[in-house]
Amino acid sequence: MAAAVDVPVVRVAGGRAGDDLRALWVVWKRELIRFRRNRMRIVTSLAQPVLFLFILGTGLSTVISTADHFNFRTFMFPGVLGMTVLFTSIFSAISIVWDREFGFLREMLVAPVHRWTLVLGKCLGGATVATIQGAIMLALAGLVGVPYNPVMLLVLLLEMMLTAFALTAFGVMLAARISDVQSFQVVTQLFVLPMFFLSGAVFPVTKLPVWLGILSKLDPLSYAVDPLRKEVFSYLSIPPPIRHTFDPGVSWGAWHLPVIFELGLVAIAAALMLGIAIQQFSRPA
Repeated sequence: MAAAVDVPVVRVAGGRAGDDLRALWVVWKRELIRFRRNRMRIVTSLAQPVLFLFILGTGLSTVISTADHFNFRTFMFPGVLGMTVLFTSIFSAISIVWDREFGFLREMLVAPVHRWTLVLGKCLGGATVATIQGAIMLALAGLVGVPYNPVMLLVLLLEMMLTAFALTAFGVMLAARISDVQSFQVVTQLFVLPMFFLSGAVFPVTKLPVWLGILSKLDPLSYAVDPLRKEVFSYLSIPPPIRHTFDPGVSWGAWHLPVIFELGLVAIAAALMLGIAIQQFSRPA
């Protein structure tokens, strides 16, 4: 009589929370591995913010006259932080288009896990990378007259993290149905540059024409840059007239939006775009 053979239990992956969490972890970690191995990306992605801060900021400071020797680069610093997060977050989604062209995305989509885990892992990974880039820019704060206050730096990191997640979700939403890299670059440039310039990152939003002020209020990035600037300016000794000019805040009519409300708008936008991205990826290819 043949001896009984112990057959190992085989479990098909999928359907369990642990499988979804493991998939989310793998996608998130993949983004960080790609970022760590591509050192040229780290350098080039920081070059543009540094150029804006020290070249454009220095040039504009000679044109825009301010009393009490206020450094215009101090005004631009929060906007440059938003710029760093914006460009890094949006273009981190380009890897989705690359994965689609080379077939790797198809292998991810047929994995026995819920697709929302793949989208959420991608958004968290892109947000983490963008926050790291923003943290590197924070190291330059002292060069533009911004103090290295631990509480301020922590708050700025948290605000950049929320902004990065929202912008990465926006990029993933755009990349969900774009099949080639060239089209993705054209589409993102159509959104990225107007979002950046209308947010008040490089010029004050006071005394703008009515139509430009309306566009600035419709720009979702305005509600992310303004909390960054308010946090930085709260640790600066600035005369009230200069503060009113360079830190006017965002207002709807006579109501000046509080920071918590602005961050709430960013969080709502992040959840909305994440939901749209998940819905896009849940459709049949």
